[in-house]
Amino acid sequence: MARIPRFVFAGALGFIFNLGLVRADETCSSPYLARIEGQEEFVYVWTLGVEGLGDGADKLVTVDVKPDSPTYGKVVNSSSVDGRNEAHHGGFTDDRRQLWLAGLDTSRVFIFDVYTDAAKPRYVKTIDNFEKTTGGAIGPHGAYALPGRVFIPCLSNSKDKGGRTALVEYGNDGNYIATHWLPTKDDARGAANANFADGYGYDARVLPRKNALLTSSFTGLNNYMRDFGKLTADPEAMKHFGGTMVMWDFHARQPKKVFQVPGAPLEIRWAWGDKHNYAFTATALTSKLWLVYADDRGDWQAKEIATIGDVKGGVLPVDISLSADDKTLFVDCFGDGKCRVFDVSDPQKPKQIYEKNIGKQVNMVSQSWDGKRLYFTSSLLANWDKKGADNEQFLRGYTWDGKELKPAFDLDFTALKLGRPHHMLFGSTKLGAPRTTVASN
Repeated sequence: MARIPRFVFAGALGFIFNLGLVRADETCSSPYLARIEGQEEFVYVWTLGVEGLGDGADKLVTVDVKPDSPTYGKVVNSSSVDGRNEAHHGGFTDDRRQLWLAGLDTSRVFIFDVYTDAAKPRYVKTIDNFEKTTGGAIGPHGAYALPGRVFIPCLSNSKDKGGRTALVEYGNDGNYIATHWLPTKDDARGAANANFADGYGYDARVLPRKNALLTSSFTGLNNYMRDFGKLTADPEAMKHFGGTMVMWDFHARQPKKVFQVPGAPLEIRWAWGDKHNYAFTATALTSKLWLVYADDRGDWQAKEIATIGDVKGGVLPVDISLSADDKTLFVDCFGDGKCRVFDVSDPQKPKQIYEKNIGKQVNMVSQSWDGKRLYFTSSLLANWDKKGADNEQFLRGYTWDGKELKPAFDLDFTALKLGRPHHMLFGSTKLGAPRTTVASN
């Protein structure tokens, strides 16, 4: 694969920052993404269908979040896709014209036009041959914008439906480009610390100026589509969770070093500061915060830095959001429904400064670039969500003043017959100026 000099990538990223486009948008999105200007106008919610509830299908739900709008905090559009696919995560193409939405169970990717009418995304097409085209990668986790293409980290494979998986690249035109399998003990692909390599995947995030691609790990389809109670009662199944992260040479798509990070490290959040060479993650099963950072010699290391709540209480941290100034980390915990807030101004020594009960269960959190607004959803996986009265399904908006989360609006997705809300992305009619497109290979 051809290499592009690092200064080209750094220049492209600098161009984005110089335009001031990063003053808006969700804090945890790709650095290659065209930014919205000013405050977000819509929140797109990728929602799992529930049999017998409404049309029962997965859907993209659009919520108006313009402060002065008469429909603020209300659903203004809903577009269903074919069937129930275990709707999970999604992402924009770098030009922000399309939103790609992935199904963990069926390995289908649904593509919407969100540019023509941001309030009413229009279904364009479905990638329904993912498994065959990629050479057996299944369980697409979402889409991460690169110049002219998207990264799709996967969770499983078609051979044994276990955790061995790959990163997949598609062009913005929907055409397949490449599959990059994660390293294992038997096929280290040149990575150091191969004795830890398990081949599992989950998230994939890039720090362009350091040519760094970092991946995390979860579990395979055999586990994530299984009833949670039965899964946790099965000692053998519980052995099949990822306990690694991998640092890659981004330009070459070459795994360089495997880190041992026990307990299913999930979401990755790179710091934004131009001299902040580190990223955070949280481990769901061991309830820890981890830091992946460049040491004084420039070598990448991984280190446990804090405990999140009491792991014996079933905290289950699932999503994190880092503020744009790299000082505050929000950590959602599915088990007890709380968002815990950490001061990470010293990334080596985080301190919890606040916690708020969001609901009986909580999963995803999205934060505005100015740090004043946060949005929360409830669903983790269809077979992992809580039962009965604890099965709250919501999108809730809050304001944050640096000290307290205060409710702004609350949407009950069950009462609205929409389903189980999962991933959120921001939409707007006002996008930043066109950017220089740099080939990502």
